[in-house]
Amino acid sequence: MTTAAALEAEYASLTFPRFAEAEAWALGQKLGQMAGSAPVVINIRSADRVFFHAALPGSAPLNDLWARRKSNTALLFQLPSFLVGARNRDNGHTLARNGLADADYADHGGAVPIRVSGVGVVACATVSGLPQAEDHALVVAAIKAMLAG
Repeated sequence: MTTAAALEAEYASLTFPRFAEAEAWALGQKLGQMAGSAPVVINIRSADRVFFHAALPGSAPLNDLWARRKSNTALLFQLPSFLVGARNRDNGHTLARNGLADADYADHGGAVPIRVSGVGVVACATVSGLPQAEDHALVVAAIKAMLAG
C-alpha cells in the first residue's frame, strides 16, 4: 500500500504552469489513450464546470458516481483523494468525521487536483473503474506525461 508520505511527495511534483480548456482536453485525451481498453470513466472538472468527460466501453453508471464523489473530495481538501484516504486510514478517521456524507464524498484513489503554479487548485482529473491504486496511478501518469511535454 502506498504511504501518505509517498503520496504527498508525488503530489508536490505535479504542478502545471497553466491549465485551461485546451490543457483539460489534451489531458482527457491522454488519459483515454493511456487507459487503452480499461473500462473507466474519465472526468476533468472544476468546482462548477465539466471540462472533459468520457465513459469508455465497459464502464458503468456507478463509475460516474464514484468519479463525482472522489473529485468532490479532492476539490474540497485540495489533495488527491488517495492521499485523503491514506491519511484517514493512518489516523483512524473517516470523511464522516468532517460531516461529509458518503453519498457525496469518497476518499478512494483516482481523483488528483490540478494545481497551477502561483494560482493553486483550478480543477480535478478523475478516473474510476479500476482498483483505487490503479485509478490514481493512471491519473498521475497522464499528468506527468503532460508536464513532460
